[in-house]
Amino acid sequence: MFDTGLWRFGGFVDPARELQRLREEMDKIFSEFNQPIAREIPPVNAWIGEEDAVVAAELPGIDPDAMEITVVGDTLTLSGLREAAPLKEGESYHRQERPCGKFSRSLQLPFHVEVEKVRAIYEKGILMVTLPRSEAEKPRKISVKGE
Repeated sequence: MFDTGLWRFGGFVDPARELQRLREEMDKIFSEFNQPIAREIPPVNAWIGEEDAVVAAELPGIDPDAMEITVVGDTLTLSGLREAAPLKEGESYHRQERPCGKFSRSLQLPFHVEVEKVRAIYEKGILMVTLPRSEAEKPRKISVKGE
């Protein structure tokens, strides 16, 4: 009678082989979801105003002395080191999601910064950097004289 194979497009198809091929394809598709999401570290929020920009960076557990803030032209760079928490004898991590080691994050601002006036405050794991707009780039109101 009928054998267990199928005829498709004029040829014999083995259902077991087709199921295996389908599974491999599905594994390939879903394996992409298991890849870690690349994130920039530290995560930041930035606000831009007429006078300045403010950048808030999440940096919990970092010694402020281990942070470096540099500004060149219109680019802010935050870098530093987060030390790994020491484990006691016989301990091992059950879950480790907070990255350790060196980090560096650069943000390009829409204007040049008055470097001498940059302020940085670190409180409760949040670094707040206020970056005043360069005087040369501040909007100026031009008065119009009539004849």
